[in-house]
Amino acid sequence: MLSSQHPEPPTNDLTDEAALDDLIARARRLRDDVEALRRDEAAGGAPERRRAGLELALEGLDDVGERLAALRGAERPAAGPAGSAEWNLLTDGVVWSDELYAIFGRPIGEGPLTLDQLPSWLPPEDQPTLTAAVTDCLVDGRPMDCEFRITRPDGSRRVVRMAGEPVLDDSGGTVAMLAMIRELRVDRPASRRGPGAADEEPAAGADAAAGGRARTSVRGPLGTAREESRAAAGEAGPWRGLTVALDDSVLAPSLDSPRPGGSEGPPGSLELAARFLPAGAGGQMSGKWYDALTLPDGGRLLSVGDLSGTGAAAAAGTATVLGAIRGIALTGAAPGALLGHLNQLLDRAAQPVLASVLCCHYEPDLGVLTWAQAGHPAPLLCRGGTGWALPRPAGTLLGAVGDAGFAQRADRLAPGDVLVLHTDGLFSAIPRQLPAGHAGDHRLIDLAPRLSSARSAAECLRVIVAACGEVAREDDACLLVARVRE
Repeated sequence: MLSSQHPEPPTNDLTDEAALDDLIARARRLRDDVEALRRDEAAGGAPERRRAGLELALEGLDDVGERLAALRGAERPAAGPAGSAEWNLLTDGVVWSDELYAIFGRPIGEGPLTLDQLPSWLPPEDQPTLTAAVTDCLVDGRPMDCEFRITRPDGSRRVVRMAGEPVLDDSGGTVAMLAMIRELRVDRPASRRGPGAADEEPAAGADAAAGGRARTSVRGPLGTAREESRAAAGEAGPWRGLTVALDDSVLAPSLDSPRPGGSEGPPGSLELAARFLPAGAGGQMSGKWYDALTLPDGGRLLSVGDLSGTGAAAAAGTATVLGAIRGIALTGAAPGALLGHLNQLLDRAAQPVLASVLCCHYEPDLGVLTWAQAGHPAPLLCRGGTGWALPRPAGTLLGAVGDAGFAQRADRLAPGDVLVLHTDGLFSAIPRQLPAGHAGDHRLIDLAPRLSSARSAAECLRVIVAACGEVAREDDACLLVARVRE
C-alpha cells in the first residue's frame, strides 16, 4: 500500500471472531434497552409517532440480529485461500503474499509474476478476459473483477477470481495496482477431457515459434497498458471507485427526505436530498448506494459507497453491507470503529470483495459531523460561497487489509452549510484541471456559490445534477446532499 495514497491507519485489536461476538452482544443489549423504553413510553402515554419510531427501531434491530447470527453461525467458505498482490508501475516492483504463491503452485524463491508474465499462466481462451480487465484498471482507472483459469507448474488448473483497484498518486496518476486473488475450485486439465486436449499446450507452441522465449505471447497488450498508464501519470482521470448492481428504488425511501421546499425540523438539523444517476444506454449497471438513518440519539448516519462486483450476487452483497452498516451504527459505534467492524465482516466473505465507503455521523445538538472513510472521496463542504473537500482521515479500501483500522475526524457545521457526499463517476468526462492530492473535483467546488445561496437541499441537488448531466452518462453515480437548517 503506497503511503502517498493510504497513510498508515491505526490498528484494530479485535479479531474477526471477537468483533462479531462483540457486535452481537451490543446489538442484543441495545434491543433490550429499546424494548424497555418502548414499554415505558407506552405506559406513559407517549405520542403515537414516538412509539411507532421505537417499533421500527426494534424491527431493524431484530433484522440486524438475524444477519449477525447468520454470519456467526456460518462456516468458513469452502472456496480455497485468497492471496494479495501489488504491482508498482513506477519501480516495476511486485509483492505477493505467501498465499498467492500457494495458489499458483509457484515456489517463493522464484519470485512473483509481473503483469507481463501473468497472462501466460492462463489458457489462451482466458487471456483476453484478463488483458481487458487489467487494461481498464491501469489505463482507465476502473476497478477490475474477473474469473479465469491458471495452469500450475504441475499441469493442474485452478479457477480463480481476481478483484483489483488502481492506486493513484497525489497528482491523480495510476502508479500501482492492488489485487486480491481467491482460488474458487480445481479445474480438471483439458488433456483429461478428450476433445479439449489441444487447448492444454498452446503456450509451449507459441514459445517455440518465438525461439524458445518463455511466456512472451501476450506480453504486448499488458505491457502496452502499463506504458500507457505511465505515460498518462498526472493526466489520468479521477479515481473511479467500485460498483455493484442495485436498483435506486430500494434505497430512496430510506432517506426520509423532506418535501421539496419543506422546512421541517429545528435549526441545526439536516435537510436531505439524493439522486441515483444511472449510466446511459449500453452503460454498465453499477448500483452504487446512498443511505441515511436516524439514530436513537437523534443523530443522523449518512453513507455512500461502492462494493465490487456486478449482478444479482453483488446486489445481495450490497443489501447485506447496508444492513451491517445500520446495525453496527445502532450499537453506538463511531464511524471509524464501524468501518473497522465492517472490514472484518467483508474479510470473511466467500468471494474477494473490495469496497469504498464514506460514513458520517451528525449530531444536531452540537452541530458536529464525525466521519471516516475507506478509500472514498471526502465530503465537499460549502460555506459562504466557498467550497472545499474536507481533509481525509486515514483509511484503506475495505477488504484490502483484514486487520486495518480507520481513523476519523470531527468537523463543526454551521447553519446554512451544504455537505455533498458522492460516489465516483459523478462527472463522465475527465476534468481538465486535476485535483492536487484529495482536494476534490474543481467542477463541484466551482458550484459552491450557487449551492451556498440555495434555499433547500433539493435545490442544491438540482444544481449539481444540471452540472454533471443525467443523459448519456458513461457511469452510474450516487449523490447525497445535506443542508444544515437555519
